[in-house]
Amino acid sequence: MSSLMTTYAQLDVAFERGAGAWLYDQHGEAYLDALSGIAVCGLGHAHPALAEALSAQAGRLVHTSNIYRIPLQEQLGEKLIDVAGMDRVFFCNSGAEANEAAIKLARLYGHQRDVSRPKIVVMENAFHGRTLATLSATGSVKVQKGFTPLVPGFVRVPYGDIEAVERAAAEYPDIVAVLVEPVQGEGGIHIPPADYLGSLRRLCDAHEWLLMLDEVQTGMGRTGQWFACQHEAITPDVMTLAKALGNGVPIGACLASGRAADLFQPGNHGSTFGGNPFAARAALTVIDTIAGDGLVARAAELGTRMLTGLQNALQDQPGVTAVRGHGLMIGVELDRPCQQLVTDALQQRLLINVTADKVIRLLPPLILSDDEADRIVAGVSDIVRQFLNQGT
Repeated sequence: MSSLMTTYAQLDVAFERGAGAWLYDQHGEAYLDALSGIAVCGLGHAHPALAEALSAQAGRLVHTSNIYRIPLQEQLGEKLIDVAGMDRVFFCNSGAEANEAAIKLARLYGHQRDVSRPKIVVMENAFHGRTLATLSATGSVKVQKGFTPLVPGFVRVPYGDIEAVERAAAEYPDIVAVLVEPVQGEGGIHIPPADYLGSLRRLCDAHEWLLMLDEVQTGMGRTGQWFACQHEAITPDVMTLAKALGNGVPIGACLASGRAADLFQPGNHGSTFGGNPFAARAALTVIDTIAGDGLVARAAELGTRMLTGLQNALQDQPGVTAVRGHGLMIGVELDRPCQQLVTDALQQRLLINVTADKVIRLLPPLILSDDEADRIVAGVSDIVRQFLNQGT
């Protein structure tokens, strides 16, 4: 009997080392990683620059406390607000914690405007985390089941529907913010209509709401811009990050600008480990490497290559209902549940994920070669055809 709580239905494979886009199991078998630890390892595995930086930092200083200044954290903050065009940043340890900070900012903003029960607009099929507040904001009954009563204060509307947000504005005078993913990841790689974020920005400005973007999965170059909101040239009031920010070292960030920048004051929020020297050094190295190696543009190029390849390979395959993507966030939607494909791919030494029951989700590292990208396209296309053509 395992000592671990059974919070995951784990696959029967364990990895001992990695190199670039490849992972190696206990028997030395190589697996091509098209998942990146769920959009975490944008630089791939065992990146030399990151390995060197972490080794040096571990031998120098891992942790102090946020009751003291942390120069590496300050350097990281400056770099992040520079690439994001924001004003301030709070560091934590995960995407859920970053979104908790955003929710607290919205409530604080509401109370400062004399709104006694502030509400936040959230979206159907959204995913913002598994803490009590973030699962309440999440649009998944499956995630919420067994954890009621949920945290109140959320108004849910369909994703991509500006008119639904406008109707909510008319119905709920105590709305103070909108929380939204620029691309829904866990929800099935759903990409909103053009100018959706721009329309939300204008609507929030008109109502004096905060526009809060959950870029936990889309951030750090994955969509072909540093942050997905930059495709529409907008700046949110609040932006949350995690996942690829530390390339596997736990770190999250909640960035704020404009009217949200100075909401938090000493005592309003905190984190024991957030932005400690070790995590800050990791994130600094990630940002420098992404910038220095041109990986943001590379993600856009690879995303186009893979999306086009999958669309061409599967366009005439019955049972494939959609192939969509934004940079290196790619989804292949089938007309039936397809969790079996995770195991099928594993047998072919390919690591993928199925989300929303019937969407194959691909989140490969930004450092893929063209050959590795083509291998993923060929491998996914093959297992999809085999799965859909069974018994025909």
